[in-house]
Amino acid sequence: MIRTIGFDADDTLWHNESIFDRAQQRYRQLLARYHPAAEVDRMLFKTEMRNLPLYGYGVKGFMLSTVESAIELTQGAISAQEIREIVALGQEMLAHPVELLPGVAEIVPLLARDYRLLLITKGDLHHQERKIAASSLARHFHAIEILSEKDGATYERVLRRHGVALEEFVMVGNSLKSDILPVLELGGAGVHIPYHITWKHEQMTKLPRAHARFRHVNRLADLPPLLPGL
Repeated sequence: MIRTIGFDADDTLWHNESIFDRAQQRYRQLLARYHPAAEVDRMLFKTEMRNLPLYGYGVKGFMLSTVESAIELTQGAISAQEIREIVALGQEMLAHPVELLPGVAEIVPLLARDYRLLLITKGDLHHQERKIAASSLARHFHAIEILSEKDGATYERVLRRHGVALEEFVMVGNSLKSDILPVLELGGAGVHIPYHITWKHEQMTKLPRAHARFRHVNRLADLPPLLPGL
C-alpha cells in the first residue's frame, strides 16, 4: 500500500523547461549573424554538459554556459552589449513567475489529506527555494529535498532519512531518467507524467520495460485513482 508520494517539482508541478526553451530561442537569434541555430545549439549543449559537474543544474549554470559558448562561437568577437543581452536573458528566467500546471493547485492538497507528501527536486538551492515559496504548495509537503542529482543512491538516502519504506513509496515526475527509473530499480513505484518539452540531457531513447509498479498518465488528475493499485 502506498503511504508516501514523492513529487518532482520542475515540469511536474510548474512550468520550467518552456522557460528555458524560449530563452534558447532568443539566444539563437542573438547569435544568428555568427552561426546557424543548429551550431549554436550544439555548442551550448556541449558546454552545458562539460560544466554540469562544476555548476550543477539550473538557470545560473545555464547562464554561465551561454556566455562561454557565445565567446567560443564568435572567437571572442562578441561585444559587451551582446553579453549584457545574454545575461539579461538569464535574469529574466530567474525572475519569471511560477506558473502551476493544470490540476496541481487542487490535487496536491487533496492527496496531502491521505498521504505523506515529499517534494524531491534538483537544481540551484536559492532559485528552487524561491519557486517553492512562490508556488504556495510548501505547506502540503511533509518535507522538501533540493538535491544536486537524482540517482538511486540519492533516493535511498532521502527515503532512509524520512523513514520511508520503498514498498510504500511512489515517485511522480516528468523525467523517466531522473524521477522514475532510479526508484523502480530500488523497488519503489513510479508514475510518469510527461511534459511537452524534455531537455536533451533528460531524454531517453528507450522507455522502461514492463514493470508492475510503473504507470504512465497524461495529467495529474489521473494520479489519485492509480495509487491503490501500486
